[in-house]
Amino acid sequence: MPADLALDTAVTPVPGSPGHYTTNLPDAWSWHLPSGGVLMTVALRAIEATIADATFRPVSATTVFCSPVPAGPLDIRVELLRRGNAAVQARAALRAQSSSETDLEVSATFARERPGFDLLDTAPPRVPDPEEAPSIVEPRRSVAGRSEYPFLDNFDSRLALGHVWWKPGWPAGSARYARWMRYKIPQRLADGTLDPFAIPPIADLMPPALRQKLGPEGPHFHAPSLDLTVHFLDPTTSDWHLVSVWARRARAGYATAEAEVWGADGKLTAYATQTMFLRKPTR
Repeated sequence: MPADLALDTAVTPVPGSPGHYTTNLPDAWSWHLPSGGVLMTVALRAIEATIADATFRPVSATTVFCSPVPAGPLDIRVELLRRGNAAVQARAALRAQSSSETDLEVSATFARERPGFDLLDTAPPRVPDPEEAPSIVEPRRSVAGRSEYPFLDNFDSRLALGHVWWKPGWPAGSARYARWMRYKIPQRLADGTLDPFAIPPIADLMPPALRQKLGPEGPHFHAPSLDLTVHFLDPTTSDWHLVSVWARRARAGYATAEAEVWGADGKLTAYATQTMFLRKPTR
């Protein structure tokens, strides 16, 4: 049964402690551990609650991942760095309640819309519409009575560009990959547009672009996130979101990639970049 991102990442203020919040993140948003993009969403909700003014919307945010975070009780502390008429800048430190150190930190800018010109100098890749694209059903084991990678149970996923990485016999090519993603429980604001805090979890899906360049016989790897930056751009009412990834470079045990997130309505919803730590699988 799919989980509801808005419900599972909601934060609760700690009485008598301004800027201090808690939540209890279920395992439903985990790979081996909770998705970094979902943890980023938790921290952003705490920042939004501290700002307490819906006229400020997220513009950009950068997360630095310091330590692995288990599912369960989390503690978030927010500090407002600057509050102006047009923009608010803040940071949030998140840790597992079992941890004595900050496990990740998010720096974010929220802003009000202002008069200005409208410019777009990019276009989505030419890919099949989601209704015409094949479903991605990744092979998973049952681990301790539950499905491996429960994160994936919350989405419909369709292959738009590239190859399914677990099958043999396809040729290596460019380090580009795209998939359509749809939340099984829609994530919308009151005005019908996509909740921007639903973007980090789907932007944080960049490693398969590396596999496209390495090919099916290339080295196996895990790619934990070291950081994730998201620029929140056009609002969209689309249910389907195209995550188009390009991994420009990998060397010395690290890789960098970028992603554009497009609504099926042609809106450029977000742009994201990420640095990954490359390591050999342990299992």
